[in-house]
Amino acid sequence: MRSRLLLVLLALVAPLLLATPLASPPAAVGAPAATRARLVVEVLSNRADLVSAGDALVAVRIPRGVRPRQVRVTLEGRDVTRRFAVRDDGRLLGLVRGLQVGRNVLRATAPGARPGRVVIVDHPNGGPLFSGPQTAHYRCQESARDADCNEPATYDFLYRSTDPLTPDLQPYDPADPPSDVATTTTDEGVEVPFVVRREQGYQDRDRYTILTLFRPGKPWRAWSPQRQWNHKLLVTHGGGCGASYTPGSPPLADYSGTFDGAPLVTPSYVTALGLGFAVLSTALDNTGHNCSVAMNAESVLMAKERLVERYGELRYTIGTGCSGGSIAQHTVANAYPGIYQGLVTTCSYPDVFTAGAQFADYHLLRLYFEDPSRWAPGVVWTPVQMAQVEGHLSHLNAVVADEGLFKAALDPEHACPGTTDPVAGDPATRYDSETNPGGVRCSVLDLLVNLLGRRPASVWSPQEKAVGHGFGGIPFSNDGVLYGLAELRSGAITAAQFVDLNAQLGGLDVDSQPTAGRITGDPASIARAYRTGLINEANHLDEVAMINHGGPDPGIAHDYAHAFWTQERLLADQGNTDNRVMWFGPTPLIGDVTWANEALVAMDRWLAAIERDRGSEPLAQKVAEDRPADVTDRCVVAELADACDVEELQTLQTRLSTPRQEAGGPLANDVVACRLTPLDRADFDFMLVPFTDDQWATLEATFPRGVCDWSQPGVGQGPAQTWLRYDAADGDPAYGGRNLPPIPAHSAVGTVAPVWAEMLRK
Repeated sequence: MRSRLLLVLLALVAPLLLATPLASPPAAVGAPAATRARLVVEVLSNRADLVSAGDALVAVRIPRGVRPRQVRVTLEGRDVTRRFAVRDDGRLLGLVRGLQVGRNVLRATAPGARPGRVVIVDHPNGGPLFSGPQTAHYRCQESARDADCNEPATYDFLYRSTDPLTPDLQPYDPADPPSDVATTTTDEGVEVPFVVRREQGYQDRDRYTILTLFRPGKPWRAWSPQRQWNHKLLVTHGGGCGASYTPGSPPLADYSGTFDGAPLVTPSYVTALGLGFAVLSTALDNTGHNCSVAMNAESVLMAKERLVERYGELRYTIGTGCSGGSIAQHTVANAYPGIYQGLVTTCSYPDVFTAGAQFADYHLLRLYFEDPSRWAPGVVWTPVQMAQVEGHLSHLNAVVADEGLFKAALDPEHACPGTTDPVAGDPATRYDSETNPGGVRCSVLDLLVNLLGRRPASVWSPQEKAVGHGFGGIPFSNDGVLYGLAELRSGAITAAQFVDLNAQLGGLDVDSQPTAGRITGDPASIARAYRTGLINEANHLDEVAMINHGGPDPGIAHDYAHAFWTQERLLADQGNTDNRVMWFGPTPLIGDVTWANEALVAMDRWLAAIERDRGSEPLAQKVAEDRPADVTDRCVVAELADACDVEELQTLQTRLSTPRQEAGGPLANDVVACRLTPLDRADFDFMLVPFTDDQWATLEATFPRGVCDWSQPGVGQGPAQTWLRYDAADGDPAYGGRNLPPIPAHSAVGTVAPVWAEMLRK
């Protein structure tokens, strides 16, 4: 009887057992942890150790056999699972909020899988990330909510008109749309009205802006962006080199005011928007507002993080800019590789301080050349001879470079933004050597104190002694430079001119005031200028694609020779320049008013080719080999465009020189402080009429430590270190920087797509 009842029960239950699938084999529950797959937590919006503003875009990779709804995510033990969902691309993705400044552990768990975790280090929205202790002298905008200049972001709309005479964007009111709104078709074939949303906000105590094509009233989330966005980014930069202590304006123009606003010429940022790019700019990536490579990089990285968190992941980033905009691109790409994948540079310089040494020479030469009372009896200088010693076609170049670029950048007393003096009616904040030695110094050397360090006590001025610390270190020297040596050798100047010039030239003190003795510089600061990438030896640029375009110099210190400096340094470091092309045209400074747009499109094709290349070769090799065949060096003469190589280009454009190059310095102009060798009369045996004994005695008195030995590397000369931070463990400055740890596993690199991040990590 019992057996029959048992059979009946089994017959009833068996179909139910067979119809109920097991979630996992029973053995999996008790299996050793080492045999179970792990959940992987990935930070998508930045390096996990450089996150800011309390949030991060995060993905959880789920192993096979684990259901997404089984995953639980906690932040420091607090459940944040509700922030995550399976998005359209199948990933479990979420914007995690509520990060605390400092270390945060984000942990993912699920039955049948090993837990995953990531450590996120959050930083304040007001900064810094890695630029080091911020100056205490800072004036925020009137609407700021706190001392870090924070305030909520604002949004408005712009549009492009169908009127070809108004190439710039115009204000747009969604409630009352204008009748002349153009349409655009993106590079992915999406046709939309040319309406742009502009986000403006504050990070790192300064302003940023983000622009994208936008359909008003339509949603946009990082995991579900509006489809007209192509996930590419253009970053725009401004010109000059300066220091500011109050928020500025993010620059968008191509040519830093030089040719911007030309009728019928569309700015490249507008072209980029029409193609589907996002466009980003920060006030701190404008070297005229802030001449610090660390702060340039920091502000762009923070803004890119916000873009990824609010708009979506990036494929790659292109920079563009003239003059200081080329400096920011070159130096950030070299010192913080991964932030940019492509550079479009014009009015080109490789960095601040090698050009700065050139302009310091101009300044000192002007003080001598333009004051005949300093000339020895019988010594007379013609304008042609002055220009020859300066390495240029006209003395005007030195005048404009000095007045427009050098004086304000190095003058600690000039009226830089954010500072006041007693005349303004406020308490004085600006430095005055006589009345306020403890005030804010507007010299870029003091803005860069975290990078350069302070001057040692052994060389303090009375003002430094009064405040009890050194000012920003001087990262260049003219000690030992034999100005006019090439002209003496060629017979263009006389021995008397050569001796008088070098004896009278002198130097500058820490307040940029003339001194009888030469500038010796601060050796530690000189070495730090190289180490931090302020002097760019191009030793980390092989993984970035570059297009440089330019034209003749009309006498404003932007001759095309500066572009060759970068070329020489690339060649010295990597043995080729296959990752860079040079365009030269007839339009002063920029070559051609249309080239910013043409270079943008060419760079986009170049980077897309690299992106598609899934081979195992190193990224640097891909950058060189995947350049499109039609993206080559270019010369434009008499409106005829032909492919040419760099040698032909140099024939067409006079490659101008510098005072130090005329003194025997290298073509790359990358030695800001030469090594010295004893002055030797035998080195002047080329002279048909030798120095007199009195002239030789004057030279010996002028160069008691010796003269430049250009065959040796410069003092402190060396490659840049990458990804430096400028705070010590105790919060004090780490002068000259210390290396950040390796990029954390499963986190973004410069906020680029995983395919690029993988290539950058190799």
